[in-house]
Amino acid sequence: MAATRLDRDKVVETALGLLNAEGLEGLTLRRLAKELQVQAPALYWHFANKQALLDAMATRMLRQMLERGMGQEVPGSDWRDWIATACRGTRRALLAYRDGARVFSGTHLTDDSHAGALERYLGAFVEQGFRVEDAVNAWFTAYTFTIGFVIEEQAVQQLPGRRDPRYDTDERQARLGGEFPLVGEAGREMFDHYDARFETGLRILVAGIERTLAPDGAR
Repeated sequence: MAATRLDRDKVVETALGLLNAEGLEGLTLRRLAKELQVQAPALYWHFANKQALLDAMATRMLRQMLERGMGQEVPGSDWRDWIATACRGTRRALLAYRDGARVFSGTHLTDDSHAGALERYLGAFVEQGFRVEDAVNAWFTAYTFTIGFVIEEQAVQQLPGRRDPRYDTDERQARLGGEFPLVGEAGREMFDHYDARFETGLRILVAGIERTLAPDGAR
């Protein structure tokens, strides 16, 4: 296959599949080239380095979120409801890919497909009385909470049903619980029950935004 004919979208699609199979550390341009049955230099026509590839992968992931309705839940709803819905949808989308949150975090989006949804989110905040700067802080805090939570979650459970054996809570309890009973017990909370703990985190997040950023009329 000629380097100039290698389809960029096909490269990104294959990279996302390889991500699920190998994880972020196993996703290399050399490994990707082998999967595509091309020589590694062919990829450099489209991506200067691995970070450029990750940027394109994150952009594809975001487009998929938007196609599944992310950003459409804003009109007519209370900010508490839709920000929680948006966080849940973001988490669900990231969990669909092994190391999905790590890929998404810190990347530079390659197009403006995110702008419409973000405009609706910020506009809904402003319509409910938030100042623009408070709307930005509320959304950014919710976004970073979700990304950080999923990064930690995927460190333990890479994909549904694929748990890292190093996070065995029974073994941790037996090893630490005698001398450090609270630390031993904490492991069962930190490394299990992710759905319930995410919802707890959302309640804390919403309460914090309401207390510190929301105008009187939106509390």
